[in-house]
Amino acid sequence: MEIILSILLIFMIIGAIYALFAKDLLSALISCGIVGYGLVICFLLLRAPDLAIVQVVVETITLIIMVAVVLDSTREDLKERIMIREKESSYINTKYVFNVLTVLVLALFFLFFFNQAIDKLEPFGTHTTRMAEAYIENGARVTGSANLVTGVVFDFRGYDTLGEATILFTAVVGILAILRLRGKT
Repeated sequence: MEIILSILLIFMIIGAIYALFAKDLLSALISCGIVGYGLVICFLLLRAPDLAIVQVVVETITLIIMVAVVLDSTREDLKERIMIREKESSYINTKYVFNVLTVLVLALFFLFFFNQAIDKLEPFGTHTTRMAEAYIENGARVTGSANLVTGVVFDFRGYDTLGEATILFTAVVGILAILRLRGKT
């Protein structure tokens, strides 16, 4: 399985690199979709179907919205430059500079908190079962279920399962509504 995951990760990296250097935005979006749906396959190979389902929903909605934005944008929207020249005078495009600075500040913000979160994790390979111990010890007795996973999902985490089902249903209805609106125009 490690070989399959390694090959899949190589394809995902190639897709991400292609997305950075693609000549048109639609090709870049398709490459991003390859990365996202490749992650779905990784989750399925690692036996995490709940994460795979959520990733499929998020990836599909994101791609639909991004493709709609790309198809509605014009070429002039993509030609913003740092310097604007009019009648032998030039000035700085403050909107462009502001956007670049905002992206840099947000990237640094997220990197800082990502680093803080990584520092709080247990060392790699450490087996911790502080939450799972109560489920393992009392799960079969409390739920009466022969399958411990089913007992945990439907008894201990019933509201969480209901919330996940609601999110999936809402996402499907949203996608159908978007596709229906697109078909009527």
